[in-house]
Amino acid sequence: MQSLKEGLLNRAFSHIYVEKRAMEYELTKEILKRFKESKVIEIEHYKDIFSRANQDFYLQKKSPKLILAVKQNNLIYKGADVCEDFGNKHFYYTSIMMNCIYDCEYCYLQGMYTSANIVIFVNLDDYFKEINRLLSMHPLYLCISYDTDLLALEGLTNYVKKFIEFAKENSDLKIEIRTKSANFNLIKHIQPQDNIILAWTLSPEGVIQKYEHRTPNLKRRIKSIKEALDRGFRVRLCFDPILYIKNWRDEYRDLIEEVFSNIDADKIYDVSIGLFRVSKDYLKRMRKQRPDSIVLNFPYDTVEGVCSYDKELSRNMIGYVYGLIARYVEKEKIYI
Repeated sequence: MQSLKEGLLNRAFSHIYVEKRAMEYELTKEILKRFKESKVIEIEHYKDIFSRANQDFYLQKKSPKLILAVKQNNLIYKGADVCEDFGNKHFYYTSIMMNCIYDCEYCYLQGMYTSANIVIFVNLDDYFKEINRLLSMHPLYLCISYDTDLLALEGLTNYVKKFIEFAKENSDLKIEIRTKSANFNLIKHIQPQDNIILAWTLSPEGVIQKYEHRTPNLKRRIKSIKEALDRGFRVRLCFDPILYIKNWRDEYRDLIEEVFSNIDADKIYDVSIGLFRVSKDYLKRMRKQRPDSIVLNFPYDTVEGVCSYDKELSRNMIGYVYGLIARYVEKEKIYI
């Protein structure tokens, strides 16, 4: 499967933990068929494995295990204040999957979870029921790929395809699917819709190589974006997080020039810009996992429990990148 080869080590998913109640779900059966050599261990609840104390997130990243579970409560969450709502009043997100096959050094998930193992909730229909309940009260802007990268594992779950098909029947639902994947080919046969936004995170190649481990390179991401645009999908470009690295001005100038020399800016739905920012508590855990990380051990300022660059540096970085993008994209389409 191409999506797995893209990011997973050969020895990943050597063990698959399955909740008893998840055993009879069709997705569970399909996944177990694909990993016939994996050791299958039946468990009562995913947290018995996922939430154990004294786990080493960084070590587990080298050989993640898979956990198949049934999510019973809190299927949909209200969007966090640190996330851009793009002008949508009713902003929500969902975690149909926990953790990511990629290993970005700055990722907040390593501060959020004690485990690097990947949890897939197999009861997708229950999520759809909850979405329908919310839609009965008001329109919904739903981000389905914040705490993972669904497109990266599309070859395993088909969840992106199923969400797009679900959205087709719900005009009051707008879905954002954020990704660093180059797996557009897995959904290219699906009819594009106005209420689906494919949002690609883009970074300088130097950042990808140093800090976004196991992710596709910039050229592969751009290729997927071009294919999505050619098919008629709405595409959001996310220059987020912008990192204060050596020669950052040159790095981000080269990035934006490469992106818009290969992509027609007029076809882009909109653009998001954001600096590295993370909860103070998460950052403390992240630094413990990666004590040698230059990115994580920068002397950030803390404001209301959120760590990021100081005001002057933040203003300079945002202003510089914004100015570069504004050469290609209408200012009304750029969100900070």
